[in-house]
Amino acid sequence: MHALTFHAGPAALAHIRAHGLRAQDIAVVPAAAGGPKGLVFRALDQWLFGHWFPGAQRERILVGSSIGAWRMAAACQRDPAEAFRRLGTLYSGQRYASTKPGQEQIDAVVQGLLGEFVRGHEDDIVAHPHYRLQVLAVRGKRALAAPGHRHAELRGFAAAALHNLFSRDRLARLMDRVVIGDVRAGAAWLAQPFDGFATQFAPLTKENLAASLLASGTLPMLMKPVRDIAGAPPGHYWDGGLIDYNLALPYGRIAAREPGAIVLYPHFSEHIVPGWLDKAMPWRRAARGPNRGWLDNVLVVAPSRDFLAKMPRGKLIDRSDFQFYGLDHDARIQAWRRAMDEGERLRDDFAAFVARPDPARIRPL
Repeated sequence: MHALTFHAGPAALAHIRAHGLRAQDIAVVPAAAGGPKGLVFRALDQWLFGHWFPGAQRERILVGSSIGAWRMAAACQRDPAEAFRRLGTLYSGQRYASTKPGQEQIDAVVQGLLGEFVRGHEDDIVAHPHYRLQVLAVRGKRALAAPGHRHAELRGFAAAALHNLFSRDRLARLMDRVVIGDVRAGAAWLAQPFDGFATQFAPLTKENLAASLLASGTLPMLMKPVRDIAGAPPGHYWDGGLIDYNLALPYGRIAAREPGAIVLYPHFSEHIVPGWLDKAMPWRRAARGPNRGWLDNVLVVAPSRDFLAKMPRGKLIDRSDFQFYGLDHDARIQAWRRAMDEGERLRDDFAAFVARPDPARIRPL
């Protein structure tokens, strides 16, 4: 049984059938929000950025929200294999004094691990010779522009959930997408409107790197919003996954500029859910409806059911593990480390596919 499943848009499938899966063709690597789930790709990320891509150097856009942005920041460090190892160790090693920690305690833990993760590597991340990091965050508007206290924030996000129930365009009344990114790459493929959200842009610098990564992973209600990121539009910032949970972005524009360019997307599932609030709405999945062409040049690689069956608790690790293991942090950490070790099967399956591509394994996206 295979550890990975492969899912491709029509242009990506045709290109792989004709040329195989080549590092030189990978122009974009997205990385989704999803908390601990992202750790399962540790070994695959290490192989991609530590072995495969260095053999075919070219400009690549790395775009992520929440844990995905953190993973892509690891990719940009001088020793990516070590950076992914350190990220896994730091993230899995979170410890809290209560099963229901307050905002102050969560903020302190997350800021501490993030500071240790990027400290001393800022120049590597923002000035990588080949990678162009794009960090996605959400800036609040109206009821979420500057909630003065916890109850106001709760009312604002309740309103957001109600707006989103009607449509993502309605949600756009309360949130802007903010792309904090490498100015060398530009973001023409995102600058022209492609959905109902206003998209703001800001330069990623070593001075605002930590704050940008923190904002991209700031969970509503559980953490305090990040305020006034240097160089970005003023305001309150939260998790980029609120708008771009699985990064349903117009990747087809990349292929229009560079025919044959492939978007390689290691993802938790074959399904791309646009926003965090859309998880219970299968009709919102990105491969459906008028925007289907966005994914024509995308190749999604996702853990198979066989792989998931061998995970701790028979599923991807996720935030529910904090409640399941409670204050037995050692048991949770052991389970998460086992999951990261099991991820070596994802790496090995992908490397085998690269060596001998089998288009018969690729399903339509």
